[in-house]
Amino acid sequence: MRLVQFFYLRDRSRLSHPIALTPLLSYRRQPIRTAIAAVMVSLFGGALTPLPVQAQTAPYCQQSLAAIDQKEMLRQVATTGNKDAQKRYASLIKQHGERLQACRKQSWPQKQAIWLRLYPCDIKSGALEAVLDRIVNRGYTQVNVEAFYNGKVLLPATDNPTPWSSVLAGSRAENTDLLADIIRKGHYRGLKVYAWLFGMNFGASYVRRPDKQQTLARNGLGQTSLTANTIAGLSVELGAVNPDEAFVDPYSLQARQDYLQMVQAIVKRRPDGVLFDYVRYPRGYGAASVASKIQDLWVYGEASQQTLLQRALNYRGMELIQRFLGQGFITGDDLKDLNLLYPNEREPLWQGLNPARITTPLPIGRRVALLQSDLWQLSVAHATQGVLDFVNAAVAPVQRQGIPAGAVFFSDGNLSVGRNGFDSRLQPWDRFPSSLEWHPMAYATCGSANCVMAQIRRVLNAAPPGTQVKPVLAGIWQQSVSNRPPLEVQMQALQRTAPQIRSISHFAYSWQEPGSDNDRKFCQP
Repeated sequence: MRLVQFFYLRDRSRLSHPIALTPLLSYRRQPIRTAIAAVMVSLFGGALTPLPVQAQTAPYCQQSLAAIDQKEMLRQVATTGNKDAQKRYASLIKQHGERLQACRKQSWPQKQAIWLRLYPCDIKSGALEAVLDRIVNRGYTQVNVEAFYNGKVLLPATDNPTPWSSVLAGSRAENTDLLADIIRKGHYRGLKVYAWLFGMNFGASYVRRPDKQQTLARNGLGQTSLTANTIAGLSVELGAVNPDEAFVDPYSLQARQDYLQMVQAIVKRRPDGVLFDYVRYPRGYGAASVASKIQDLWVYGEASQQTLLQRALNYRGMELIQRFLGQGFITGDDLKDLNLLYPNEREPLWQGLNPARITTPLPIGRRVALLQSDLWQLSVAHATQGVLDFVNAAVAPVQRQGIPAGAVFFSDGNLSVGRNGFDSRLQPWDRFPSSLEWHPMAYATCGSANCVMAQIRRVLNAAPPGTQVKPVLAGIWQQSVSNRPPLEVQMQALQRTAPQIRSISHFAYSWQEPGSDNDRKFCQP
């Protein structure tokens, strides 16, 4: 046993990315662990005597280093087929899960989740177990697994009814149901496992298909999210952004049908919840981050335009909407044309318009200004309604199965800017159903937790009573990164700001465990 302890001490001296008072073993030390396991099997003939498990003493219900060492040792030996190790490992997993649940009941927050991406290499024996053990070790009670992202879906290639390729396609793991596996193995450890899905961001591979190009969201400049100068969202890779973003028209019937088919396939795996991300439009760069004119809005897709025209209540209204879309404005001549084209109608009408405000006796210049202002408000409302309709359609099959659903959003995605402008994402999260879990991404960067807390307070102030608000924090334990303070600093600030919050999450596993993520991403399954 002294030999084993000697290796453990050497291993500790090379730890990377420690977390608050509990340094976790680096994934890159696996060869040493394997050597230890082999020595133990040869010395004890498979009869393993585990080290005594120490109680959890670290903040946020993280496992003690001794407990982590013991579990990892047993996992390594268990993968060799040693029956005794497998039995003891299973017992220790259950013990750690029970301790974690007991700790969380007495600690703040009661629920703590982490966001995770899986790779084909995770089919390897013991790979998922190693990841989930690390998640439990860090005190997390839930894992949000990316099940649809960047135009790929986490379904077996042989059981994938969607138009998106499988994350596992082209690998020897393509027939493995990795989502079902992590749900089962997560539950075994007492973890909740949520499926995390991109929303209106369908991925470039989807929209480049000849039969799907009509689903693309378009603005009035003839651009799509593939050609416009947009800002991509955060990636699970630290310091990177999500590649291949491609947003669809939320009014596209084809896009909705394809998406619902995918959601239904995910729900069949019975995750503990489903979270919908990217329920918004692209964010423009620089001046394009503000939508202040009709051409800035992503309402020029075929389905969106047709639906907007259908919001007219008479032919005069439809004609003016059509001209506003095409020209970006209306003129006095346009109003005069209405008298010639539709002499039997008095005023242009559309949804939300108060005709009493637009009366014939007004000077024509004043009438043009009022109608143009109302057309702009109609167009903005139409764009945001598309997001709401998409969300409501997406969550329906989830909630019908009694599975919790949640929306992931930016607290500033619904802001008005200046007199007539709006954040280009047009994310009307304040109108999301209160039956959903609200997961605001508090990703502000100002070198302190103050701006992060300001974003969370804004959501709490807007949330209807009873809404489950579960903030998402980005960062790393004990390290500042990308002008963000360490996670424990953000956590302490959040507890002071909103002690009533019971559930939070951290983005992302790969930020905290870069060695584990890289090894799993680039290995050969």
